[in-house]
Amino acid sequence: MSHPTLRPATADDVDTVADLFHRGWHDAHPGNVPDGLTVRRTAEAFHDRVAQRVAETDETTVAEVDGIIAGFVMIAGDEIEQVYVDRAFRGSGLAAVLLTEAERRVAAAGFDDAWLAVVVGNDRAQAFYRRQGWTDEGELPYEVTALGETFISPCRRFVKRLR
Repeated sequence: MSHPTLRPATADDVDTVADLFHRGWHDAHPGNVPDGLTVRRTAEAFHDRVAQRVAETDETTVAEVDGIIAGFVMIAGDEIEQVYVDRAFRGSGLAAVLLTEAERRVAAAGFDDAWLAVVVGNDRAQAFYRRQGWTDEGELPYEVTALGETFISPCRRFVKRLR
């Protein structure tokens, strides 16, 4: 893999990021979250969510490899909300690059710790975060609203001390 270029997401990136997010979410979550949530996680719902986040904040960072968006990360305050890497780039080290950038940004915003939620059953992600120095602090019933309905997704809360 060529060295990735990190940059803020723009409106021109919304379709690509939303597609990557939709595919990645459906790789890891069905069977691990409430069925009603899975049904509501449509391509259109991801597009709307990404468009809103990119328009409202500068907290979505994309990673380009050879001119292709290969992954992204979203942060909100001290939470690292999303870390996704396109299937073709999994195992390349790109997720660690994105996570390190998110940690840097959370620390630069003045937070001592960062946290994130990992759905119960996503063992690959949990193992990845542990390898990156994150600590599993226990159960987290994560509230998710999708297409007007609220669900509680069983998650684990991971935390990393940044300073």
